Amino acid sequence: QAQLVESGGGLVQPGGSLRLSCVASGRTFSNYAMGWFLQAPGQELEFVAAVSRSGSSTDYADSVKGRFTISKDNAKNTVFLQMNRLKPEDTAVYYCAGRVALTTGGLYTGVNDYKIWGQGTQVTVSS
Repeated sequence: QAQLVESGGGLVQPGGSLRLSCVASGRTFSNYAMGWFLQAPGQELEFVAAVSRSGSSTDYADSVKGRFTISKDNAKNTVFLQMNRLKPEDTAVYYCAGRVALTTGGLYTGVNDYKIWGQGTQVTVSS
C-alpha cells in the first residue's frame, strides 16, 4: 500500500499563493485517484479537491473553485494543489488522500472514500 507525504505548507499573506505537494511511495500510483482535504481547528475534515487516476478529471469544493487547481503527475508519483488568492478562512491543516480508482474517470469527494492519508501540512493565511 502506498504511503503519502505532503509538503509545501506555510505562512502566507491574504491574496498570496502556495503550492502543496504530496508524494506517494509504491509503484501503483497511476491506479490511484487522489484528493485534498482540509481540517480547520475544532472542525471536521472537509473536501477541497479531487483528481482522477489519469489526472484528466477534477472536482472542487465551491469555496475553492477558480482559486485552487489540483493536478497529478503519475511519472513523479505526485499530486499537487496550487492555491491562489488565499484567504484567512483557508487556514487549516491540509491532507492528501488516495484510493485505488474503480474507473478511469472516477472522482471521490467523501472522507470515507479514501483508504490512505498523509500526515498533513499546515497552511496559515494571515497578515
